Amino acid sequence: MAEFYEQIKRVFPDREPKELPADHEIFRCVYRLKEKPQVPSIHAWQGSGETFEWRPGDDTRTVHYKALFDDKDRMMAIICHNTDLGDGWEREGENVEYFHEFSEKKSYPMGINIVTYAMTH
Repeated sequence: MAEFYEQIKRVFPDREPKELPADHEIFRCVYRLKEKPQVPSIHAWQGSGETFEWRPGDDTRTVHYKALFDDKDRMMAIICHNTDLGDGWEREGENVEYFHEFSEKKSYPMGINIVTYAMTH
């Protein structure tokens, strides 16, 4: 996250990412998600069965959804950290169990919520 933070500050030097609470509208605007979805890469999941990706020295068990807001409190960017939503979208045909557990239940609903929120706010 440190490398990402350093680069995002180059784009938005006067903005700080804010952690989105679990009750933020982005987690319930279409699909009502009970928790912030955490999706492991398919390779990490196949290797360990864990729902997170272990990296030495990092707290990878905790998923973070942060956002950057403008002066009118409109979300300009969402940062999904310690989750690989993209694998749920692009690897759904590689493993039926992964598809049912992570694509259907987490990646697709969160992606649809993000796009819907962006188009309606």
